[in-house]
Amino acid sequence: MSLNVAVQMDPMESIKIAGDSTFAIMLSAQARGHRLWHYGVHDLCYNADGTLTARARPVTVQRVEGDHYEFGEWERIDLKSDIDVVLMRQDPPFDLSYITATHLLERIHPDTLVVNDPASVRNAPEKIFVLDFAEFMPPTLITRNLEDVRAFQREHGEVVIKPIYGNAGTAVFKIGKDDGNLPALTELFSQVWVEPFMVQAFLPDVAQGDKRIILVDGEATGGVNRLPKAGEIRSNFAVGGSGAQSELSARELEICEALGPELKKRGLLFVGIDVIGGKLTEINVTSPTGIVSIDAFNGTDTAAKIWDAIEAKV
Repeated sequence: MSLNVAVQMDPMESIKIAGDSTFAIMLSAQARGHRLWHYGVHDLCYNADGTLTARARPVTVQRVEGDHYEFGEWERIDLKSDIDVVLMRQDPPFDLSYITATHLLERIHPDTLVVNDPASVRNAPEKIFVLDFAEFMPPTLITRNLEDVRAFQREHGEVVIKPIYGNAGTAVFKIGKDDGNLPALTELFSQVWVEPFMVQAFLPDVAQGDKRIILVDGEATGGVNRLPKAGEIRSNFAVGGSGAQSELSARELEICEALGPELKKRGLLFVGIDVIGGKLTEINVTSPTGIVSIDAFNGTDTAAKIWDAIEAKV
């Protein structure tokens, strides 16, 4: 079965192919005989006749650094009649641009399969959706109020503060029990972002790693332990974290089994969760990453599992 696949993503020239999950998925699609188009979120167009189109280019990919893609000529593609699958893979932040794209893509789904389901992506931002599984989380507060944060800190000691719609470890701060920077940082967050921010009890186990676990159509397929570099609490690969092979623990499998049915029901086919010391911190549904490292350590082929799941639904 050959599919026409449109990939909504960042510019091809900007990706780092050695570890990019979207690139790995595109390579896997191409190996199966699927035809690929590339477009950016700003190329979407809702037309007066009710169609949703994109200004896109056919693309072929190869694992050659610096020569990893070749574009064809620009085309105007109808995402409902010309395309079988849309991969929504532009990087966050989860902002109004991202939300608008989900509203537009919802108009063609499921006639054209959008991965992940755009309505579910919109309704499951990483640091909000995870609250549905609070029994697996560290103590968590969402607020804009300094006194709320002070009370939380008095109860839990060291805390981590992060923007609720941030990504890739951006603007994540650890605040000590008696840190005088708390009022200024709370003020800064309230000025920079209109939405509340997240405060969590600090998990010392982060020194042993922050595990990224991938679930495909509700089933755990493997994980990689991300280790922070010296002097850091953040272990995201985007900020210099390194990977280490890791089996899934009984607790991590328990978390995956609890999440799986809900992810499957919502059409969240490709999901990455973050677990520190057996505590669930995020459920990543917008543009999950990590499959290249997981496959390198475990000898697996997560991209193939993603395509198996997609092909079963088309």
